[in-house]
Amino acid sequence: MRPSYPRLAVPLAALLVALPLSPRAQPALGAPPASAPPADAGAPPAVPMRDAPQSFAPLARQLLPAVVNISTTQNVAARANRPDAPEVPQAPPGSPFEEFFRDFFNRNRPGQPGQPGQGPEQQRPRRAQSLGSGFIIDTSGIVVTNNHVIDGADEINVILSDNTSIRAELLGTDPRTDLAVLRIKTDKPLHAVQFGDSDTAQVGDWVLAIGNPFGLGGTVTAGIVSARGRDIRQGMYDDFIQTDAAINRGNSGGPLFNLEGKVVGINTAIYSPSGGSIGIGFSIPSNLARNITAQLRDGGKVRRGWLGVNIQQVTDEIAESLGLTGGGRGALVARAQEDGPAAKGGIRNGDVILRFNGQEVREMRILPRIVAETPVGRPAPVVVWRDGREQSLDVTVGELPAEAQQAAATPTPPANRPTELSGLGLRVGPISPEARERFSLKPDQRGVVIMEVAPDSPAAERELRPGDVIVEVQQERVNTPQEVVARLEALRKQNRPSALLLIETAQGQRFVPLRLRGERGSPG
Repeated sequence: MRPSYPRLAVPLAALLVALPLSPRAQPALGAPPASAPPADAGAPPAVPMRDAPQSFAPLARQLLPAVVNISTTQNVAARANRPDAPEVPQAPPGSPFEEFFRDFFNRNRPGQPGQPGQGPEQQRPRRAQSLGSGFIIDTSGIVVTNNHVIDGADEINVILSDNTSIRAELLGTDPRTDLAVLRIKTDKPLHAVQFGDSDTAQVGDWVLAIGNPFGLGGTVTAGIVSARGRDIRQGMYDDFIQTDAAINRGNSGGPLFNLEGKVVGINTAIYSPSGGSIGIGFSIPSNLARNITAQLRDGGKVRRGWLGVNIQQVTDEIAESLGLTGGGRGALVARAQEDGPAAKGGIRNGDVILRFNGQEVREMRILPRIVAETPVGRPAPVVVWRDGREQSLDVTVGELPAEAQQAAATPTPPANRPTELSGLGLRVGPISPEARERFSLKPDQRGVVIMEVAPDSPAAERELRPGDVIVEVQQERVNTPQEVVARLEALRKQNRPSALLLIETAQGQRFVPLRLRGERGSPG
C-alpha cells in the first residue's frame, strides 16, 4: 500500500499570494500609487523600531565559550521477562530526550533482532548515554543545566567549547523548576555569563539560543520572544518564556540570551508533534532561575515560601457571588490549613487574595510562584477580599514542607432528615452513620451530604455528585440541611443571583457557584 503523508492542501505562502485585493483597494496596472489616507487623529503615534543587528557574530563569539555540553551516563539493568520490570526510563513529557530514550531502548531491548532473548547475558547492565546543554555562571566552575538532563545519571561530564571533558560534581537539583547546578574543577581559564532581568524581555525582542542540538556541539540560533508567562502544565511554578529560536533535542539546559549577552532564560522544553523544532520553545525565566540556582549552589536544596492554603480560580460567577468588582481575579482560598502560616496570619476560607507581598495576583496560578519567592520567616503584607471589601493582613511565610500537610477537621454534630433544595436539583441529608458508610465519608467529616443530583439541573452542570459534602454556603458553615435551606432563602430575599457553596470531595475542597435565578434577573 502506498504510504500517505500529511500535507497542507495549499501552502501558506501560496495562500497569501492568491488572495486578491478588494476592488476598492486594488490599483490599476501601471497606475501611480495612491496617496496615503490622512492619519486618524485619535490613533496612537507609531513606535519607532530598533534596527535589527546586521550580524550576531560578535555576540556569538563572546558567548560561545561559556556554553557547555553535558554528557551523562547511566547504568541501566537489562529488562528481564518480568511484568513489573520497567521497559524504558521515562523522560519528562516534552523533554528533548523523550524520543532518544524510546528509540535507543527499543533498538536494544532483549528479543529484538540481533539482541539476546534469553540467558544470563540478558541480565547484564547497559550504559545509556544522553547529551544536553548548560552554561557557566562563575569562573570558579559553577554550571547550570536542567534537572531532566542529569536526572538518574551515574556519571556527569561537562564538555567545554575546546572539547575538553571534565567530570562534574552535582551540587543540587530542583525538580519542581527542572533546574540543576554542577561544579567542575580545572586549571583552564573559564568564561562565564551573567543572568539578566527576564522581566524586561518583551514580546518581539531578539534572543539567541546556544546549545548542543543532536550532539552537534555549540550551535547558535536566533529568534524573538514569542510570548511571556506561558503555563505548559509542567508544575505549579510554570511561567515560561516562549521563543521561536530553533530549539531541538540536546538544547535542554542551554541559555537564551538577550542582545546584551545576558541570560534571560534556560531552554527547557519544546512543543513538537515530530520531536523537531517547529518554532515553539519554552525557557525558564532568569529571574526565577537566579534565586533557585543560588540556593542550590550554596546549600544544595531550595527553601520555598509556604502559606498552607488550597486555592482555586475566581470565575466571573464566583466574583459576582462575593460582590468582587472587576470580574474574576485573585486566588480564592478553598481551605486555610489549621496551624498553617495563612491561618495564623488571619486568612480564612473564602477569602480572595488580591495582592501578596506587594505583587498583584491577577489569577490563581501566579500566587504559588509569588509565595515561593518570598523569603521564609519574614512577614508579608496581604490584601484579601472579605465581606464585600478589601482587608489588609500580615502573614509570616513558612517553609514549604516536603509532603503536603492535611488540615484536621472537627467532629460533626448530628443533623436532620434529607431535604430537597428547590430549583437547584439537589437532595441533601445529614451525615449519618448510614451516609458515612454509603459514601465512604471520613469519620470526622462535617457538613451536609448530597444524596441525589437531578439530571440537567444547575447542580449537574457544576458536576456535583452524590457523596459530595456541602461545607459552607456563602462562606458560612452549615451542619444541617435546614441551615442550607435557610441560607439559600436569605440569599434569594437579598435578590442575589447565585450562591457560593464550599464543596468537599475525596479530592479536596472547591468553591462552586450555583444560580438561584435565571439570566438577566428572570425567575429560574
